Amino acid sequence: MCNLLCEVIFMPTNLDIDDSLIMKAKKAGKHKTKKETVTQALIEYIERREQKKITELFGKIEYDDTCSYKAHRFRK
Repeated sequence: MCNLLCEVIFMPTNLDIDDSLIMKAKKAGKHKTKKETVTQALIEYIERREQKKITELFGKIEYDDTCSYKAHRFRK
């Protein structure tokens, strides 16, 4: 049952993207195809958004100054 529900379905998508942007990105990333270029761009976009969520936590988390992270590395 999981094979049926967990299967990722890929379907073609038509997008009207500026060709000059695609060609610049393709050249900058040394990608062979437009699909590879767009896929990598989406991966990088998602990664940056997720990193942004992490940086928004700076200054919001309280840390224990007495905690020695080095001592915790070698705990058994």
